[in-house]
Amino acid sequence: MVVVIHLFAVARQVAGTRSVTVEVAEPATVATVREALVRSIPALAVTLPHLRMAVDSAYVDDSHAIGPGSEVAVIPPVSGGSLD
Repeated sequence: MVVVIHLFAVARQVAGTRSVTVEVAEPATVATVREALVRSIPALAVTLPHLRMAVDSAYVDDSHAIGPGSEVAVIPPVSGGSLD
């Protein structure tokens, strides 16, 4: 199955591109997509464990299933804001 992974923030900077296309065997999970992404762009190996994965606009864990046509994104953790 072909999966297009959209990269944001530091992942985009490290990879030097907005998206990456990887091929994974079905059934696929977020973990298998992460592994394929690191094989495709080894420089992400250090950064990727600190980033969140989203599938179809929802944050998911590594066991989440990826289906054909799923939208996958790598997003940095979000923090900030002020109570003042």
